[in-house]
Amino acid sequence: MATVELRFSALPEHVRTARLVAAAVARRAGVDESVLDEVRLAVGEACSRAVSLHQRVGVDGAVRVALTDQEKRFLIEVEDEAGSIGLPAAGPAVGEDADPEEDTLGLAVITGLVEDVEVTTGAEGSLIRMSWPLSGVEDVL
Repeated sequence: MATVELRFSALPEHVRTARLVAAAVARRAGVDESVLDEVRLAVGEACSRAVSLHQRVGVDGAVRVALTDQEKRFLIEVEDEAGSIGLPAAGPAVGEDADPEEDTLGLAVITGLVEDVEVTTGAEGSLIRMSWPLSGVEDVL
């Protein structure tokens, strides 16, 4: 199991780099070519969301992207350090000035692109975990 980890300051110009790296690592891991655009778009949306959350709450911390080549799946985790300021009772972390509709739309895009997605929030921030099957590997249910 190999992992590539990126950490970048929460600036919009770094999102493009994260998308490009995610697509390259996914290709190398064996994700089917037909899915690479979905990987790129989902990572871009998750990173844009993390950057937006950092900027809304004024946090200088890093956005973390972990790309892991597992035995049967390719796993991507995007984690922010925006904390739980203004956290809704049962939803993603958003800042005091956050637009819940904007955040909901971003998560809807991600769930539309990724079949296996999990969003968790905590006091430190939120984590979006997404995974795709590797080419030639059948999921057994």
